[in-house]
Amino acid sequence: MKIVVTGSIAYDYLMSFPGKISEQFIEGSLEKVSLSFLVDSMKKQRGGTAPNIAYTLGMLGGAPTVMGAAGEDFHGYAEWLQKHGVDTSAVVIHEDEYCASFFCTTDKMQNQLASFYPGAMIHSAEVTLAQYAPDANLVIVSPSDPTAMVAIPNECRTLGIDFIFDPSQQTIRFDGEQLMAGIRGSRLLASNEYERSLILDKTGLSEDEILAETGGWLITLGEDGSRLIVDGTEYHIPSVVPKQIVEPTGAGDAYRAGLMRGMQLGLPWEVAGRMGALAATYVLENFGPQNHCFSAESFVNRYRQNFDDEGALDVLL
Repeated sequence: MKIVVTGSIAYDYLMSFPGKISEQFIEGSLEKVSLSFLVDSMKKQRGGTAPNIAYTLGMLGGAPTVMGAAGEDFHGYAEWLQKHGVDTSAVVIHEDEYCASFFCTTDKMQNQLASFYPGAMIHSAEVTLAQYAPDANLVIVSPSDPTAMVAIPNECRTLGIDFIFDPSQQTIRFDGEQLMAGIRGSRLLASNEYERSLILDKTGLSEDEILAETGGWLITLGEDGSRLIVDGTEYHIPSVVPKQIVEPTGAGDAYRAGLMRGMQLGLPWEVAGRMGALAATYVLENFGPQNHCFSAESFVNRYRQNFDDEGALDVLL
């Protein structure tokens, strides 16, 4: 199974605020807000939803292809991804643009404030499956230029390719019809609990009505684990307790990677979901979305310290 990962290709500027963001907002004075946060640190990290997902997939042996638009500062990034088992041949580089940029401040309670500059990502809709990845078997549509996020599901339906629709950060921007344009006919819909509420509110549909339009729904719940509803059956996927929590950016992307690797291998949904939960924990334990590292052996060993796979993960070894 060839997996193609679409989404933003970006650099992350991650900052740490030693206080609580919520304490900076004054009740009754929210109509006019002018805040400045003095942060303790700032680190530039490789990021973007597509490379984040592909990086973990590559470490798990999934040999994914990243498809999207990048800027002139992507060349070194491409070498990094290739070193970790990722095919970048479907990335179109625009030499007159920079990669997208994500600016995120995280407080001591792991709350975040973020801004995103699209850069070369505005050209994402010009990069098509038919031209750059016609042999795809599974595509994930993660946050990118909204036009591309509508176009790619349409192309998947036309070409008969399974796809996962993962609106994530763009859920707040889409209206109900745009969301349904991505959801209809998908193999899975992916969101966190807050995004689930937005999807229901914006579409005016119930959870059951949404599930009638897609093959399943992954709903992540933070430390409470996740709900994985597939073909009418619901699985509760527990979280894996991290050794330490350093920074949460990219944990959801890693979860998707672990889940898709399980799908690629044809593993039971419970096992695939738990692979996602474990992959997300590796990210929580490190600063940035692509600084975690593991071997197949260490991943399987840690999985078996938390769950019983009944030997299913021997295929990774």
